[in-house]
Amino acid sequence: MSDLLYDKGHISFLEMLWGEGYLSPGGPEEVSRVLAGLDLTGKRVLDIGCGSGAITLSLAQDHGAEHVTGIDVEDDVVAAAIARIEAAKAAGEVTIQKVTPGPFPFEDAVFDLVFSKDSIIHIPDKDALARDAARVLTPGGWFAASDWLIASEPPTQQMQDYLALEDLGFAMATPARYRAALEAAGFQNIALTNRNGWYLDVARDELTLLKTQRESLAKAHGTEFIDHSIATWRAMIGVLETGEHCPHHIRAQKPG
Repeated sequence: MSDLLYDKGHISFLEMLWGEGYLSPGGPEEVSRVLAGLDLTGKRVLDIGCGSGAITLSLAQDHGAEHVTGIDVEDDVVAAAIARIEAAKAAGEVTIQKVTPGPFPFEDAVFDLVFSKDSIIHIPDKDALARDAARVLTPGGWFAASDWLIASEPPTQQMQDYLALEDLGFAMATPARYRAALEAAGFQNIALTNRNGWYLDVARDELTLLKTQRESLAKAHGTEFIDHSIATWRAMIGVLETGEHCPHHIRAQKPG
């Protein structure tokens, strides 16, 4: 068993569900919704948790960013992202960098947008995250992200059971905790948008796919892995149905 949270097998499985290069739900359409109203033309972007690189590449090629720096902490996803950027001949537009958990290894005020798609769930200290995002942003720059949030703390037993099945080091926070962290870091124009209803529908479709394609998926990924995934999705749908699991879009601006 790999010590990586997202090893090659896990990457392959998630891309089967969510599209090549995507390790979280919604594909390019959901990325566009996270960015709605923001003009990336000519902007410098930091992509926190770039995964296998499709979103990082898209921020440059589809959304017009001048340059995108994608960061992640695990070898397999960084290698996949680098290979994707090289295949697209986009090294001039996109840089992929492996980092260690902690403060971003960048100077102050070097990015116009700090972006993340369902990755900051792995960062426990939301206050430090907000402060560091504010630090690397230029005045007037934006923080735009999606993340998986929890409606209240402490988590219920149902939520704890789901998180134990996921076993991916999730550090879920409440909307109130995110808002407080962003406010303390000096952000303004803070907006949090609940996406629970959208992902509940998507997750039900994903579970249907896992069950109907179980045999072929088991051949590719192993029976134990697929059966565990089915159990995880059932538990996840349970906490989505209660509203305790509440994915959000998060938007905030550094004062100009």
